[in-house]
Amino acid sequence: MIQLGKFQDLYIVKKKDFGVYVNDKKDVTEGSILLPAKQVPDGASIGDQISCFVYKDSEDRPIATVHIPKITLGAIRPLMVKEVGSIGAFLDWGLEKDLFLPFKEQLGRVRAGKEYLVSLYIDKSSRLCATMKIGQLLSQDHSYHVNDWVMGTIYNIHPEYGAFVAVEDQYLGRIPKKEIHEKISIGEQLHLRITKVAPDGKLELSPHEKAYLQMDRDAKLVMDTIDSYDGRLPFNDKAKPAVIERELGLSKNAFKRAVGRLLKEGKITITKTGIIKK
Repeated sequence: MIQLGKFQDLYIVKKKDFGVYVNDKKDVTEGSILLPAKQVPDGASIGDQISCFVYKDSEDRPIATVHIPKITLGAIRPLMVKEVGSIGAFLDWGLEKDLFLPFKEQLGRVRAGKEYLVSLYIDKSSRLCATMKIGQLLSQDHSYHVNDWVMGTIYNIHPEYGAFVAVEDQYLGRIPKKEIHEKISIGEQLHLRITKVAPDGKLELSPHEKAYLQMDRDAKLVMDTIDSYDGRLPFNDKAKPAVIERELGLSKNAFKRAVGRLLKEGKITITKTGIIKK
């Protein structure tokens, strides 16, 4: 049986000026599909096998291609949005007809020109479509350890649980809400540290170093920010968390720890209205 969304070796069963018809059964024309002439290898004859990918054309007819798409059935890949329309988005997957991403399969708003992780599925109308709901396809079988650094792509953001991440586009991970101090978006790639490996293999992640290393970086960030204000920061460690996060991308606790270190090192003075560099 010819399968949508996969590469398969198909037999040439009929030749026409506009192409050849291919089938998974040799010498059987019923149920065969077209491989356009411009893609037929030179010298190909009836009975030859060709490795083809099968999808549906703009008129919803099954069609074969020898071109390699950027994604196949069951895989997870980053694809770029070419256009956002009234019924969904259309993705570049390397074939003539763009891949459809329905609104109901999107996790958050997508934008033209940006890449998002998607997988391929066959919808109720037997058409190939994309979905951003990839969580169930991500593996929990890996050899990572706590404090390993990995690359991860954010594929969903939940206001209570944090950001869900595809680690190396293969493994299931999450950045807890408490670890997120800067604005992040779906599709963004981050360098992340593994802070916990659950018994079932799920990964807990953080964009930050270990506390003592992170404090060094935070203290430098605070000093650099003070310098950008000509040596006088217009708020101190009693500022509202939203102000601190907007100006430095730090939580209030991280800011207070950094300020405390700089104060102890004698590099700053705290006033009622701000922080002054010594």
